[in-house]
Amino acid sequence: MDALEVVRRVAAERDGIVTLAQARAAGLSTHEVRRFCRAGRWRVVARGSYLVDADLYDDVPRRAQIRAAVASFGLAAAAVLSTAAELHGVAGMRVTELIHLSVPGPVARPARLAHPQVVVHQLVIPAEHLVRVNGISATGPLRTLADLCLWADRFSAVSVLDSAVNRRLVTADDLLTIPRLIRGRRGAIAARGYLGEADGRAQSPLETRARLRCVDGRVAPDALQLEVRDEDGYLLGIGDLGWRGPRIIAEADGRGPHDVPEAAYADRRRQNRLVNAGWTVLRFTWSDTLRPDYIPWTVRRAIAAARRRRP
Repeated sequence: MDALEVVRRVAAERDGIVTLAQARAAGLSTHEVRRFCRAGRWRVVARGSYLVDADLYDDVPRRAQIRAAVASFGLAAAAVLSTAAELHGVAGMRVTELIHLSVPGPVARPARLAHPQVVVHQLVIPAEHLVRVNGISATGPLRTLADLCLWADRFSAVSVLDSAVNRRLVTADDLLTIPRLIRGRRGAIAARGYLGEADGRAQSPLETRARLRCVDGRVAPDALQLEVRDEDGYLLGIGDLGWRGPRIIAEADGRGPHDVPEAAYADRRRQNRLVNAGWTVLRFTWSDTLRPDYIPWTVRRAIAAARRRRP
């Protein structure tokens, strides 16, 4: 097996990324690596890290970017904050191109200059708080949530807490240990409030944001993932947010599965069943959550209308 084939096998297990040290260990010289880059066959992703067979990609995959950035800062570097959440599959943080790393010691500040896409933090992270996600060093789910509760705004913090519990990366009981992890750190008082608002039944950040708008508007739902059944017990539908007294449910319409025609048709049939059974169905989008008053105002109007219809 020639050196290039060895490198390709290494890269196949690392999102297409190899380091210069790995390439040289496989038998390639620094001159050959540079020649591959000049020819466009390889691409420099971060200092000392390369995307092999770059001409096969339209762009550098996101996880390859993160892997290369972590590797370029040495063995002590780890993905933290929203980047760690991204690796764990936790939703709720605003998507950006920035990569958040923690690098201990004075090496962090000067090294940042060579990586404008990387934001370097110097956090004290015990070894037991670190894990490897597909071979990339990162803070574990619980430590990631603790850090984000201190760093993110309320809506984002509660969204990531909901997402992590919903995806079973942590349990509701695990969240009870976060106050100990953040004790004495800046923002801990607000973060404890975010923990009290977490609810793992929310299936998307949009649902979380809609719920928080209702809470702030004093029309909090009394049920999440509310099952609505007919007199024979047949399931008519499940509402993201529910108000059982006035028979109102609210749906959070985000992008993704609901965008395909089959899902849209199913949503309409489900809505028709619910309306025929006497339920009011409200639908909210991401842009609706950006207005503090719109969602609670709409819910209050629906509640008032339901009360007027009562015999």
